[in-house]
Amino acid sequence: MRTLTFAAVMAVAGTCAMADDIATEVFEGDVGDAAFAVENAIVDAGLVIDYVSNVGDMLDRTGADLDLGPSPVGAEAKIFVFCSALVSREVMEADPMNVSNCPYGIFVADIDGATVVGHRRYAAETMEPVNVLLSDIVAAAIE
Repeated sequence: MRTLTFAAVMAVAGTCAMADDIATEVFEGDVGDAAFAVENAIVDAGLVIDYVSNVGDMLDRTGADLDLGPSPVGAEAKIFVFCSALVSREVMEADPMNVSNCPYGIFVADIDGATVVGHRRYAAETMEPVNVLLSDIVAAAIE
């Protein structure tokens, strides 16, 4: 069994306490067009989309079953899930615990009547290459 010193426990706790935030951009168009643009931007970056989560549809469907009403992010909201072997390797070599952040996602949603494209912005300095990758893909999608 391995025991940790108080300093080691505090170092881990401090790392876990760093909060991520969300980077967003407004897309001039509807959610369907934004989803198409994001999908193309990911593929154009040479990446493969592992999964598309139809979160808006799921929230609509379950909202009706639970008497909660329509999706708060629009029925067409999606999250595109993918990874980059190159960037993932870089961030995991910097800190193997970055494995917990892979795969990455970009979302498209209707937020208060605006079409929003965004992603989690990782607080850890070692995750900056992922932040750049996600920001570049979003920028390509909204142009």
